[in-house]
Amino acid sequence: MVKHIHAIVADDFAALNRKVVAELHSRVPLIESIGHYIIEAGGKRMRPTMALLCARALGYQGERHIDLATVIEFLHTATLLHDDVVDMSEMRRGRPTANVKWDNPSSVLVGDFIYSRAFELLVNIGSMPIMDVMASTTNRISEGEVLQLFHKNNPDTTEASYLEVIRNKTAILFAAACSTAAILAGASTTIQQQLHSFGLEVGMAFQLIDDVLDYEGTGAELGKNVGDDLAEGKPTMPLIYILQHGTPAERQLVTGAIQHGGLDQLEAIIRIVKSSGALTYTRQLAQQRVDSALANLASLPDSAYRHGLELVADAAVNRSN
Repeated sequence: MVKHIHAIVADDFAALNRKVVAELHSRVPLIESIGHYIIEAGGKRMRPTMALLCARALGYQGERHIDLATVIEFLHTATLLHDDVVDMSEMRRGRPTANVKWDNPSSVLVGDFIYSRAFELLVNIGSMPIMDVMASTTNRISEGEVLQLFHKNNPDTTEASYLEVIRNKTAILFAAACSTAAILAGASTTIQQQLHSFGLEVGMAFQLIDDVLDYEGTGAELGKNVGDDLAEGKPTMPLIYILQHGTPAERQLVTGAIQHGGLDQLEAIIRIVKSSGALTYTRQLAQQRVDSALANLASLPDSAYRHGLELVADAAVNRSN
């Protein structure tokens, strides 16, 4: 499905990939090495693709949407470099993380470089409203990261608190990709808001399915280690469900796993998660988000690009990695 989505904006997607590589240039070889390593690891590029689709769905005929999509990809890439250091992750997209292949300081500093290069591109786009959205978005992402850190090893984390974390940490960049494309295309404030809501709901669904796949997938499918979130003591939605609805013994086991992290109880936790209805519940939440997202596309003219956005929403819940 992802290849079909990319095919709808094939020329734009090819231009995006060329721009991403070109903008990684630096006088410091290590920056280019780490930048290319993570960029070329085979990500889906869903966030920048959403920007391309939204711009074209609104009839945009210029070329600045390529710069905008590159900004989105760079912001996402920078957060990955930083996240992997904070989470002490060892695998991403089926390869060792940059912090494993090089070291933590190099990963953090190259992430900073990629952030700053994104804002150089924003200046070139020359839209103060777009810069305003992106500045707010990066601030919200940072807040989400800190909120996640705050809730780490906390089995008292509520569903509402967790949804706030993923809204800031993950979904807000999906939203920005869509709303800034609408700004670039000169769309009305109403359309901008609708596409912001579309992206936000798709991003929420995407993260909820990530939570499912952390217990349902395999390392080969995910490109990362199964149980990474559990190992880090993160109270994700399936675990929160068990803490709310599980038996006393199940709640005790999950509480201990969240408090102490590690993978000592991984197999037992996976069995509980699969038998308790936690994955079904989390998938239902994701589907509700997608249904809400699709309603926000009603005012867009019918086109291959709008259909591409519908496919993105569907792919958010129907994927294996």
